[in-house]
Amino acid sequence: MFGRVSAIAMNTYREAVRARVLFGLLALALATSGYSLVIAAMSVRQEMRIVADIGAASISFYAILVSVILGATSLYRELELKTIFPILTRRLRRHEYVVGKYLGILATLLVFIALDGATVLTILAVQSKQHVGLTVAVLGAMVAALGLSLWRATHARVFVVLPWSVVCFLVMALLSDGAGSERQIVMVSAALTLAEVTIVGAIAMVFSAFSSPFLTAIFTAFLFVIGRSADTLSNIPERMFGHTVRTAGIVLARIVPNLNLYVPPRPLLLGQLTAVPLASYVGHAWLNALFYAVLLLSLSAIVFRRRDFQ
Repeated sequence: MFGRVSAIAMNTYREAVRARVLFGLLALALATSGYSLVIAAMSVRQEMRIVADIGAASISFYAILVSVILGATSLYRELELKTIFPILTRRLRRHEYVVGKYLGILATLLVFIALDGATVLTILAVQSKQHVGLTVAVLGAMVAALGLSLWRATHARVFVVLPWSVVCFLVMALLSDGAGSERQIVMVSAALTLAEVTIVGAIAMVFSAFSSPFLTAIFTAFLFVIGRSADTLSNIPERMFGHTVRTAGIVLARIVPNLNLYVPPRPLLLGQLTAVPLASYVGHAWLNALFYAVLLLSLSAIVFRRRDFQ
């Protein structure tokens, strides 16, 4: 089973990283991180904070956008090209196919978040002025190693980027130690964003199991907005909106995953709230993400199993 699921996951990852829209969104994300330097130059003694805040926000925004697009189009592309029929005629169950697709999407999102986060951390490392020369040298060496790996690995070029992006993120996290708390903002935000897209991608998989890409994207975006507004919906004033609206808001807030959990306030990201330890908060956020991912994937597998392709 593991071999079949991993084969589908790697194939999904290979198709996703070759999509032009993904390269466009990655370019926009990196450009946004670079543009933060322009805004930071207009501030007084807050350059690193602005870069960290804008960088963390761009990681979250573009990763959510990529998760919606990939989740909405991954299954549909196989149906449109009719490549799913020879796949399912083999010893592969439909729920294994859904899980493999989902894991391939997550692998793509991991690369996207790691590359964007590494870019922000590199900027912070240069801004801190502690390891500028070492940062430039290490970055040049890593880019050269990537180029060499892509040249030598003729048949596995797309898979080289996956471990390289993670290593690049970790190395830049070490070199940006001079940024202090701003480095922590980016690293924790990246970890929470990866947990959030775990849920968003699973939501998209549910709708893509029976709907078109356009409707899947609309439904997923709608639930995302509700999830980000869960705290507001659960506290709607009854005097202004009435009992019915308040009850509906509370019900929606309890059914839809609370995505506000993955965009906590800055003091919490810095670990300044003694009542809420940062490590336990991130651990709870990931457990919540895994719970919803398993639940939603089970639902999407059931729906996909009952779907008639004829």
